[in-house]
Amino acid sequence: MDADISASAAGSVTPPDSDPGRKRRAHGMLKHYYGLNEEGKTDQPESLDPCDINGPHFDPEVFLNKLRKECSLAELMDQESCMVKQIRALDSDMQTLVYENYNKFISATDTIRKMKNDFKKMEDEMDCLSTNMAAITEFSARISGTLQDQHTQITKLSGVHTLLRKLQFLFELPARLNKCLELQAYAQAVSSHRRARCVLQQYSHMPSFRGIQDDCHAIMDQLAQQLRQKFRDGGSSAKDLSECVELLLQLDEPAEELCDKFLSHAQSRLEADLLGLEAELRVPVSASVPITSGDPASSSASKALAAPADEGPAGSTPSRTLLSPTSRTDILEFIDRGCNEFVSSLCLVIASYQELFINRPQEGELASKNIPQMANGKLHSFVDALAVRYFTLVERRIQEEKGVGDNSLLVRALDRFHRRLQAVSKLLPGSAVPSQGTEIVVRAARERIRQYLSALQSFYLDSLTDVRQALAAPRLSVGGAGVAGAGAAVKDASPSLPDLLTSLSGSILNQIKSVLASVHLFTAKDITFSNKPYFKGAFCSEGVREGLVVSFIKFVCQSSRQFCESAGDRGGTTPPALLLLLSRLCLDYETSTISYILTLTDEQFLVQHHSPVTAVTALCSEAREAAQKLLNHYVKVQGLIISQMLRKSVETRDWVNTIEPRNVRAVMKRVVEDTTSIDVQVGFLYEEGVRKAHSSDSSKRTFSVYSSSRQQARYAPSYTPSAPMDTNLLSNIHKLFSERIDIFSPVEFNKVSVLTGIIKISLKTFLECVRLRTFGRYGLQQIQVDCHYLQMYLWRFVSDENLVHFLLDEIVGSAAHRCLDPAPMEQSVIEVICERG
Repeated sequence: MDADISASAAGSVTPPDSDPGRKRRAHGMLKHYYGLNEEGKTDQPESLDPCDINGPHFDPEVFLNKLRKECSLAELMDQESCMVKQIRALDSDMQTLVYENYNKFISATDTIRKMKNDFKKMEDEMDCLSTNMAAITEFSARISGTLQDQHTQITKLSGVHTLLRKLQFLFELPARLNKCLELQAYAQAVSSHRRARCVLQQYSHMPSFRGIQDDCHAIMDQLAQQLRQKFRDGGSSAKDLSECVELLLQLDEPAEELCDKFLSHAQSRLEADLLGLEAELRVPVSASVPITSGDPASSSASKALAAPADEGPAGSTPSRTLLSPTSRTDILEFIDRGCNEFVSSLCLVIASYQELFINRPQEGELASKNIPQMANGKLHSFVDALAVRYFTLVERRIQEEKGVGDNSLLVRALDRFHRRLQAVSKLLPGSAVPSQGTEIVVRAARERIRQYLSALQSFYLDSLTDVRQALAAPRLSVGGAGVAGAGAAVKDASPSLPDLLTSLSGSILNQIKSVLASVHLFTAKDITFSNKPYFKGAFCSEGVREGLVVSFIKFVCQSSRQFCESAGDRGGTTPPALLLLLSRLCLDYETSTISYILTLTDEQFLVQHHSPVTAVTALCSEAREAAQKLLNHYVKVQGLIISQMLRKSVETRDWVNTIEPRNVRAVMKRVVEDTTSIDVQVGFLYEEGVRKAHSSDSSKRTFSVYSSSRQQARYAPSYTPSAPMDTNLLSNIHKLFSERIDIFSPVEFNKVSVLTGIIKISLKTFLECVRLRTFGRYGLQQIQVDCHYLQMYLWRFVSDENLVHFLLDEIVGSAAHRCLDPAPMEQSVIEVICERG
């Protein structure tokens, strides 16, 4: 059934005049439509089932028998209707295909017919063209044979004409050269002579050519002399100078001599630029503008660091400013002038020299003389010698930048200096000039770091001077002449220690931040040398972190420790309050400031921790050590001040012939007043600390150091001449069971520990002085009164009241041992005197 449809379709679309090839093409299209191959089979695998209606082995009888056996009547009817629908659909699709392609088939047939007619016309035209070309070839051969003799004659005449023109040029050459010489057209004269030089040399044996050659030589010698004179005069521009050198080389002048003359001429011009720069350095500095020095003790550098609105720790220091040295031009203008004049001229000389002597193509005899190598050596020596002088002037100018208020001009000048030297490295590879310039930049940055460190040190020392002045003016005083209460209020104490500490610490921290901000300009992204590995790593790690920040922190600790020197040196005149303030400053540095400063530095400069790098813990340990040493020295100094009063009061009194005590001695009141003042002073900066639990009667004013049974048992035998036991033996036995007191032990960072140390030193001194004296009855009683008065107030300041009790017991006991008539005063009388006193 499918084959019938294909046949009918093929027959319907076949034109009446078609050939068998067209039928095969149409039939192939139908096969493609139905999915058949060239053999008429489908591309799918062949089915051997005789019941497959689309397979090649389909058997209608078998198919019908199978349907009749397997399907009911209704199913047979449905199968029939389905097959009818498929047949109709196939017929419809085939008709559509035929209708759609019929017009195309007709058009293709017409096109092929027309092409046959056109090709026939083209064949006729090609035959005509071939006939014409054969005729043209024949005529050309005839003409060439006819003109062969004339062509030979024309060639000879052309050669004669060319020769005559050359001869005419040679005969006119002397006149032409003279004309060029008159017009100063030296390049044209040299070019003309070079064109004729070989010919004249070749035919110099002929008299006529020999005369022309001699005339030309004389003229060219005169021209070379004028070029040399022009070269020696040096009044020409760089372009004219280059032209002179090039023409002289073409005239076979010695290359080495020309190199020397060229560099000599260039050196005169470059030295003029260097002399101009040197003249600026000789400009005198204005007398009204101070120049800072590198001395760390000088205050000018520290004044340059102070912010305009910054005040000293005492609140009275004016704003400090320092102008950089004033010369005719600032550092940026100086570097600009050097770059625009000297460096630019040097680059131009290098480029011109290389173009003339090094990069110039060598031909003939010049190639064997190895001129580029010789010229390159001379150029390197020339550049290095001038660069040394230029770098010396630049370093001198950089050293004049002593003011540390602003870095922007210096950094921009160094950046411009570094940039322009890179042009030299590109023009002259292998030159040491760029590396020498880089070393200058690195040295300038390091010198800047040293200047900032010196300025920070000077600022710190000046700040300490301001603090000392503030401490010397209004002293901390305790209210009340008599010490009626231990917690006496402080009178006007302006400025207070916390304010001084806050102002000092804040001003130092602000100066460090200001310095870091100024130094940070060296690492800006738009600065060419900031990202170079030879600069950034060493500058940030070794320079800023170690050389500036760490060195300044160490300087603070070291200079603070110097205040702890022995009496007679620097520490002997140091106010105790300054020692206390510095100890607190170093302790604050140990707890937080050092870590904050180094973290800020590392974040700003992205410090790469190259070894060796000082660890934060090492600096904190050094600061804590300084704080401990200062606090220990403060305790020692304050203890010695009170001890000095007690010593004088004991040594200047006649304890044997004294009168009966009626009052507490004034020195004891002064001791309590000073101790109270010290307690208030230390309380401003340090916490209270931990005290041992007080006894139930510690705060009672009627408490006496002699009321305990232990003390009565100790002293009663000494007051009774008939005592059966030696009192010295009792005292020594008691000391064996007493806790040992370390007088000069290190103190802790709290108020109680500090006051305990001071009181231990004072009472120990009092005890030792008493042991060196002899007492009468009333002298012993006076010691009793004084010690009871001290006990009434001093127990409040120490960590353990038993320490005060023990030392006072020792004092009274020592006085009793050294008393000629040991008759103690009644306890009630002592209490009355102390309450009244």
